[in-house]
Amino acid sequence: MSERTQLEEISIKGIGVIEEATINFSPGFTVLTGETGAGKTMILTALALVLGGKSDASLVRQGKERLIATASFSITTELTSELNDLGADVEEGSLILTRTVTNVGKSKSSAGGVSVPVGTLSEIGERLIEVHAQAASMSITKSIKQREILDRFAGAPISSCLSSYKESFETVHDLRNRIAALAASVADRDAEVSRLKEFADAFAKLKIVLGEHSALVNDIERLGSVEDLREGASVAQVLFTDEEKGIVTALGQVRRALEAIASKDLAIAQIAESVAEAFYLIEEASISVSTYLEDLEADPVRLDSAQNRRSEIVSFIKRFGKAGDPDEQIAELIAQNSIVRDSISDLVGGDDRLSAMKVELEIAMKELHKRAKLLSQTRVTSASTLSSLVSEEIHSLSMPHTQFSCVVESPDYSSALPISAFTSTGCDEISMVLQGHKDGPFVPVAKGASGGELSRVMLALEVVLAKSEPVGTYVFDEVDAGVGGKAAVEVGRRLHELSTHAQVIVVTHLPQVAAWADSHFVVNKSVDGTVVQSGVSEVQGDARVAEIARMLAGHEESKSAQEHATELLEMRR
Repeated sequence: MSERTQLEEISIKGIGVIEEATINFSPGFTVLTGETGAGKTMILTALALVLGGKSDASLVRQGKERLIATASFSITTELTSELNDLGADVEEGSLILTRTVTNVGKSKSSAGGVSVPVGTLSEIGERLIEVHAQAASMSITKSIKQREILDRFAGAPISSCLSSYKESFETVHDLRNRIAALAASVADRDAEVSRLKEFADAFAKLKIVLGEHSALVNDIERLGSVEDLREGASVAQVLFTDEEKGIVTALGQVRRALEAIASKDLAIAQIAESVAEAFYLIEEASISVSTYLEDLEADPVRLDSAQNRRSEIVSFIKRFGKAGDPDEQIAELIAQNSIVRDSISDLVGGDDRLSAMKVELEIAMKELHKRAKLLSQTRVTSASTLSSLVSEEIHSLSMPHTQFSCVVESPDYSSALPISAFTSTGCDEISMVLQGHKDGPFVPVAKGASGGELSRVMLALEVVLAKSEPVGTYVFDEVDAGVGGKAAVEVGRRLHELSTHAQVIVVTHLPQVAAWADSHFVVNKSVDGTVVQSGVSEVQGDARVAEIARMLAGHEESKSAQEHATELLEMRR
């Protein structure tokens, strides 16, 4: 397998039916199996959380205050600086992503120990893992997804063409908007120029910045209430630190009393742990209050300055902005200021400027037309190669007579195209179609394939894409649904083939697929229906034969099932 990123470990605490579990992943092909309801999907739910997925308080295990999901990745040298730029902290080729969710729905995220927004986890995840859930194969029936797949396959050539095209597309639309604005305001240009200059001068003098109003309001409120703040914080400090009756003293006594007997009863140990956590939080709050009091000073000069500055900003907003939140108005006025010079230049030029801009638009349209044509030609070439490679893969998945075709429909570039023909992604309509037998009609994949066949088409696409993409890990959640028999064996074979280019992790209920894996984990179900700490375990040798026999026959004791399981495992070798 070429050097790529890799998922090394997932650690889970308090998610759904899972109390606690840790899975160490190896390169190659790994499967997760287990009875229905044992918690296989919860493992992928944990992974989705650390990759920036939507959090939900209902995911927290009953009786727990929070869930914790952690994933550890090995990171390639090439990707390290890119992830660091996103806000992660990659150390010695390793990155740990963590997500916690409380039972009231509050979520926290970190990347390499650094707190980051959930959106950053999503951006990081896109570079590390490609996840396909059960319904993912249905996405390839949509035109937008089909274009994304083709462009992913084409790689750098399409990226270059698309970037160049988008630059022209934005230039054309910017010119069109400026022409429309100039034409609409040319009648009263003098008054507009005067207003814009007045605005520009006032803005330059004020030098307002984003979020300044809220910061000033906070400063004014604090500086105007110093005595109230000092009084309240002082009371809190006394309640925190009083040597006889203070909260820290009392809580410390409780903690020591419980810790003295914690070894005698697990219930007391758990209570002691909670009290210890509360003690450290209270102690930290006490220190914060003391620090706050030390820093709290009356500053009449600063208060007067803040009030005057706020008054100037409010006056500016009333004069040039609209009603509404002051910070939102500031953002709009800053955006307005960024284009005010161009607007003044457009207006002062009058009709001559309008004529010149129309000439610019004609030139820009010709360039857009040329770049759109090149983009289409690049897609057509890539689509032909993709069609051939995916068809070969489909034939290997027990669909020997099925042909796959990625069709690119482009407009006639021999003549000028209307502006409506151009979109932000080009002028092409992409469709993926299947031919069920020789000389048969090509029909859209949504109509030409069953659920199981769609899963195989998606898998074929992933095998082809993985050979040229930098994504290091592919995760499949029962995408083999609707597949059985010989087809299931071939699905396992192709997943194994995919694992020669990238790490592959699969949740499956098919023994024919599980037998092809390099590593096999089982999520076990306890007697009372919950998954205990030791519920996720790797199986090898006889234990693996027993698990595949259970998948085949419903129970691992069946001798014939065990013989069949052994046969399946030998097939891979």
